[in-house]
Amino acid sequence: MERVGFVGLGIMGAAMAGNLLEAGHELVVHNRTRAKAEQLAQRGARVADSPREVAETSDVVITMLPGPPEVEAVVAGEGGLLEGARRRSLIVDMSTSTPLLARQLARTARERGLGMLDAPVSGGDIGARDGTLSIMVGGEKDDFERARSLFEVMGETVVHVGEAGAGQVVKACNQIVVGLVIEAVAEAMVLGTKAGVAPGRVSEVLSGGLASNKILEVKGEKFSSHEFTPGGKVEYHRKDLGIALAAGREHGVTLPVTALVEQMFGALEAKGRGGWDHSALITLLEEGSGEGAR
Repeated sequence: MERVGFVGLGIMGAAMAGNLLEAGHELVVHNRTRAKAEQLAQRGARVADSPREVAETSDVVITMLPGPPEVEAVVAGEGGLLEGARRRSLIVDMSTSTPLLARQLARTARERGLGMLDAPVSGGDIGARDGTLSIMVGGEKDDFERARSLFEVMGETVVHVGEAGAGQVVKACNQIVVGLVIEAVAEAMVLGTKAGVAPGRVSEVLSGGLASNKILEVKGEKFSSHEFTPGGKVEYHRKDLGIALAAGREHGVTLPVTALVEQMFGALEAKGRGGWDHSALITLLEEGSGEGAR
């Protein structure tokens, strides 16, 4: 069994790393806030002081980071993975980043005799905890097969979608659908509630017909209760839609509604709600309808 490193132990990463431990993998972990790494140390992981140290002691290193700047710093920066990785090691970036950066890092890794995959995920904190994530993987087929057993611990749907960067392209597509469906559900919930129908009844009916969707299943209670402890944060989803819009410009694809929803998430950030769950988009619509955020 290959030695596995894990860098980035936030809401998603901690759960994913925990599942790897439960599956019997020896894990070396690092997090900028060491206390989060120490929680996994209590379950048998070894804590490293830097990404470089993780790479020096691992055959495969997984990263789960907030966005492109963090990915670039952890992989290619001072004290990063590329400094410590040995030839034939594999780096698997499961963060949501940009296709361009994924291609650049994969090329640099290949020049150093390393493998690299971009393997972003969908499924939120619940999917991370339950090991039911959807994982979309870009990179060399042999590297994908090497990491497949790890992916299958963390996810339920694991698909090799193409060459380096393709995983991030598909994740951008995923985040367009998730963001726009959140907005659509929020509109429906506000209309129903404002017209006097209980939120739970609106959700129940929508869940049973053609409008049924995973957002209602996973986020329905948040829409009703207005308890917005984050699974997926507003600020991160806005970042993801920015990546999608940049990809649209690169490939000449018009994404008008994506641009609108990205601006709506921006408005939530301006109101200090960037750390709320992305279902908090409903509060913006409520305020626009004269109700005010609860």
